[in-house]
Amino acid sequence: MTEFNSGSTPHAPQSTDPQLVAGLAADLAALDYTVDGVEQLLGSAAYEAFSRDQLVPAKMATEEELAAAAPNPLAAVVRLWLLGEAVDKEQLAAALPATGVAGLETLGLAADDGGRHRASVDLRPYAFGQTEIWVASDLGAHQQAGVLRRDHVLGIGQASLTLAQLTIRTEVDRALDLGTGCGIQLFHLLGHARHVTATDISERALAFTRFNLLLNAPALGLDPDNLAARVSLRLGSLLDPVAGEQFDLAVSNPPFVITPRTSETAGEELFTYRDGGLPGDDIVATLVRRLPSVLVPGGTAQMLGNWEIPAAAPSWHDRIESWLDPQTEAWVIQREQLSPSGYAETWLRDASENRDPKLYERFYRAYLEDFAARNVEAVGFGMLWLRRAGSGQGERDGGSRVGQPSGRLLRRFEELTYPLQQPIGPHLAAAVQRHDWLAAHEGDFPGQRLVAAEDVTEERHQRPGAEHPGVILLRQGAGLRRTNLMSSELAGFVSASDGELTVGQLVTALAALLEQPEEEFAARLQAEVRHLVADGFLVPAGD
Repeated sequence: MTEFNSGSTPHAPQSTDPQLVAGLAADLAALDYTVDGVEQLLGSAAYEAFSRDQLVPAKMATEEELAAAAPNPLAAVVRLWLLGEAVDKEQLAAALPATGVAGLETLGLAADDGGRHRASVDLRPYAFGQTEIWVASDLGAHQQAGVLRRDHVLGIGQASLTLAQLTIRTEVDRALDLGTGCGIQLFHLLGHARHVTATDISERALAFTRFNLLLNAPALGLDPDNLAARVSLRLGSLLDPVAGEQFDLAVSNPPFVITPRTSETAGEELFTYRDGGLPGDDIVATLVRRLPSVLVPGGTAQMLGNWEIPAAAPSWHDRIESWLDPQTEAWVIQREQLSPSGYAETWLRDASENRDPKLYERFYRAYLEDFAARNVEAVGFGMLWLRRAGSGQGERDGGSRVGQPSGRLLRRFEELTYPLQQPIGPHLAAAVQRHDWLAAHEGDFPGQRLVAAEDVTEERHQRPGAEHPGVILLRQGAGLRRTNLMSSELAGFVSASDGELTVGQLVTALAALLEQPEEEFAARLQAEVRHLVADGFLVPAGD
C-alpha cells in the first residue's frame, strides 16, 4: 500500500500551505463563485452556450462586466478559470484579496503571461444536493490550443456525472473510489460513507484530489488538519493499492477507452485519464472479475465501461457474462453502441488529436486495424452494477434474469438507449430491493398483495369500431421509463391490483372469468406478474 500525502507535485495545484488554500476558499465564497453566481453573471443564454463549450457569448458578457464603471470582480475569475483568458494583475488582485496574485502562483493556479495572468488549471464551481464546492482539474480542450497532455487530469465530464447519478446512495462504513481522477466520485461518497479510500495510477491526479479536499474541507465535512480520519489517498494500479482490504461499496469510472495496442500507439502516447494500457477491453474485464474480491459479502460495486462486441456474437453481453464469477450478481445496462470508425472518431476528438492531421490519420488507422485484428463489429458503453453474494446467496443457482425464478442470483442485461430519469441511482436501488423481495417470497408469492406503482399509466389502442383493443401498453413515467406490452389477462390483473386481494386470489378469479385451466394459467400469469414486479410496474402493497 502506498499512501499519497504529497502536497507538492510538479504541474499540479500545491497544497503545502493550508492557510493559503483556506484564504482562496474565503475569496471564492465572497465572490459568489458558485454555479448560480456564474449563471447570473453571464445571463441564461450565454451560460447555456457555455455549457456546450461555446465560449464567445460568455467572453462578451464578462468583457462588458469588466468595462463597466463599477466592474464586477467575479468576471475576472470567470475569465481566468472558465474561459482560459488572460486577466490583468490588478483585476485578479481586486477579486482575490486574501490570496493575491502571488498566492495564485504559489498554489499553481495561474502564471504570468507577459504582464497578465493565465490559468494553469481549470477551477470551477460544482453543486450536488445541498453541497457547493470548487473543483480543480486540467484545462480542457476548449480552453487551450493543441493536443491535451498525456497525464491530463479530467474535470467534471459527462461520464463522471453519469456515474454520480448512477450510484446508489446508501449509508456505508467503507467505500472505494477506484481511479478517482480529480475526486468527483470521492466528494459524493463522503456524503454517505464514514471513510473513503481513493486510488489512482497518476500522482498528478491524486495531487489535484488532495488540493480539492483541502479547498472544500468544511463543505465536505473534513478536518483539513486530519484528512486521513475520513479519506485515504492511494497511488497504484487497479486493485493493488487495496490488496487484502474489503469495502461495502466500490465505484469506478476507470480508464475504459479501448486504445489500439500497436506500434503506432506506444505506452508514452496513452492518456492516463482514459486509456487503460491493456489490450482491448481487458481493463473492464479485469475489474468485473476482481472487484467483488474487495467487497464484503453483500457489498456492491458500480462502474462505467466499454466492451467489445465481436462479429457474429450471440449477444452484446455474451463476453461480459463470461467475465462474471458464479457468485457475483450483475445488472448491466448498455446505453449505446458505436462502430469501430465511430468509436475512433469520438475518442480522437476527445483529446483534440484531430487538431494534428497527421497524428489523427495515424491513430485512426491504428484504431481500425486493432479492432479488425479481433474481429470487433461494435463497441458498447454502459453501466455495471455488481454484488458479491452474501450469506445464503451463494447456494442459489446463478444465471437468471430478474423476474424469473427469484431464488437465483440477480443477472440482468438490457439495452436502454433513451433518456432515463436522473439521478437514476434511487430507482436502481428500488429495483434491487424488489428483486430481493421476490427472492424472499419465492414460496409464498401467491399470498402477497400488489398495487400499481404511482408513475404507471396504461394505453389501449384499437382500430375504429373494434370491440377490443389490439394493443395494451403499460408505461412508466419515472425511473427507467420502460414500456410493457400486455396480454388481456395481465392487463386485467394490473387493473384489479389495489392491494385488497392476494396474487393467488386474483389469478383464480381471472382463470374462472376467462374459463382457463387454473394450474397452467396460474403458472404463466404469475411468471408475467413477477416480471412486472421486477420492472417496477407493480410493487408490494404498503411500499
